[in-house]
Amino acid sequence: MKLAIVAVFVASTVHVHRRGRVRLGFWRQLTDHSTFMAPINCLMYLCSRLPNRPYLPADPFPELKLLDEHWREIRDEACRLAAAGEIKASDKFDDAGFNSFFKTGWTRFYLKWYEQVHPSAKALCPLTTGLLQRIPSVKAAMFAALPPGARLVRHRDPFAGSLRYHLGLLTPNSDACYISVDGQDYSWRDGQSVIFDETYLHHAENRSDRMRIILFCDIERPLNNPLARAFNRFISRTLIRAAAAPNADTDRTGRLNKAFAHVQQARLAGKRIKARSRLGYYLLKWLLFGGPLLWWFCA
Repeated sequence: MKLAIVAVFVASTVHVHRRGRVRLGFWRQLTDHSTFMAPINCLMYLCSRLPNRPYLPADPFPELKLLDEHWREIRDEACRLAAAGEIKASDKFDDAGFNSFFKTGWTRFYLKWYEQVHPSAKALCPLTTGLLQRIPSVKAAMFAALPPGARLVRHRDPFAGSLRYHLGLLTPNSDACYISVDGQDYSWRDGQSVIFDETYLHHAENRSDRMRIILFCDIERPLNNPLARAFNRFISRTLIRAAAAPNADTDRTGRLNKAFAHVQQARLAGKRIKARSRLGYYLLKWLLFGGPLLWWFCA
């Protein structure tokens, strides 16, 4: 039984690693979150009603036309937020999913997180949050800003139960500001939207001299059977919802982000160890990650 579980885990990881043209290095893949989520994500790929490719057509998502049609009104709310300094990085360790992005200039304002509208967003963005509530397939949404010179390093998102929708609101309208998904570039334009699979490796950069602000949404991945859909929603309710991060004190902080505040202290301690001894750091890392797995397999 244990060998079967290990075989499924290894096969899933190999599939995730080889799925795209752009790949992580061997050692980076071993410790990437996509390795730990590989069996779940492979189930999502297997049951997907859409082709497995980086960019996807909009036709299967007619409900998103509501956002496309109101992009100017959505932009107005986003610009008011930006002018007030509300599209910003967290000043606390309460946003594990995007904490590393803040270091390279990316900022955000949450509108909705897995079916729950943030009170701060409802107060400051009533039109946008009202539109989002009319589209059940939108599980999470935010305004995301990428100022001149900012970038997002190459990464993939952890869970394949959703797809990513970007709607250009205030953009440089230039190829100098772009996202690259599995090596294929897309440049944002005002009023234009794109859908892509965020579990392919991707990165973004703004080489222009103008701000880029988009509406950024997680859309439920269409699946081909009710059991897979139920499983996807269970993972969303129990795991992904727990990663809720606040804009303000009035907003809920999920359990994962409450724990992240403590985990981050351990990570900072790890960085201090790494600065003194890289060998000691990697030995400790493999002991923490590999030790429990080795004990379980040998028990």
